[in-house]
Amino acid sequence: MTTSSGEHSSAQTYLHQLFGLADKTAVVIGGTGVLGGAFCDALAAAGAHVIVVGRSEERGGLAVSRIADAGGSAEFVAADSTSRDDLSGIVEHLKANGRQCDVLVNGAGTNSATPFFEIGDEEWDRILNVNVRSVKIACQIFGQDMLDRGTEASIINIASVSSELPLSRVFTYSVSKAAVLSLSRNLAREWAEQGIRVNALSPGFFPAEQNRKVLTPDRVENVMRHTPASRFGEPHELAGAILLMASNTAGSFLTGANIYVDGGFTAMTI
Repeated sequence: MTTSSGEHSSAQTYLHQLFGLADKTAVVIGGTGVLGGAFCDALAAAGAHVIVVGRSEERGGLAVSRIADAGGSAEFVAADSTSRDDLSGIVEHLKANGRQCDVLVNGAGTNSATPFFEIGDEEWDRILNVNVRSVKIACQIFGQDMLDRGTEASIINIASVSSELPLSRVFTYSVSKAAVLSLSRNLAREWAEQGIRVNALSPGFFPAEQNRKVLTPDRVENVMRHTPASRFGEPHELAGAILLMASNTAGSFLTGANIYVDGGFTAMTI
C-alpha cells in the first residue's frame, strides 16, 4: 500500500499542530546531562528555541552545536540550578532578548549509593539541594513569571520510578524524588486555572552519570529481572513523553500527571 504525498503532508501537518513548538522557548535546567541533552534535542526538533542550562560550558557548547547541526535553535546559559540569582538571571536574559519561558524542564539531579546508616548530613543536604531545592526555586522564579504573563505554559519536573516505589541503596535520592512528585502535583492543583500545567516525568533505568556508580553487576541483574522490556532505556525514548507534556495542544488537559517511561518496571510485581 502506497501513501500519496498529499496524505503524507496531511499527517505532517496534523503532527505539527499537535506537538509543534515553533515560536516557543524551552528552558532545560540540567540540559548538559545525558537525559537533559535528550530533552533539549527533542524540544529543538519540535521547533522550540532551547536554553541549555548547566554548569559546564564545554558540555553546553557541545549540546548547542549538536542541536544546530540538526537544524535546531539553541543557546547555552551557564547557571547553578540551586542559585536563585542565576535562575532569575535567565528570566531577565530572556526578556532582554524578546523571549519568554514557555516550557520549563527541571532536570538537574545527583545521586549516591551510600548505605543508610552512613549517610551524613552533608551528603543528605547536597542531594536534596540539587534534586528538590533547585526544582522549588525554578518553579518559584519561572512560575511567577508565567503567572504574571497570563499565558499558557508548561512545567515538567523530572521525578523517578523511586518517587512512589522506593529503591534500595539510593535512600536520599528516593526521598528527593518523592518530594519532586509531591511538589509537582501540588503546583498543578494551584496553577491549573491560570493555564500553567505542571507534570512529572519518571524515567526508569537509563544509564547516566548520576546512576552508573550504583549499577553494579548484581544490581543490573535485579533491574533486568524486574523490567519486562529486559533492557535499559535509551535517552531518545523519553522524547515522546516530553513533547506531550510540553505541548499546549496535545497536552492541553494534562496536568498533575506522572508519566512513567520505564519499560514496565513499575508494572512488575512477581
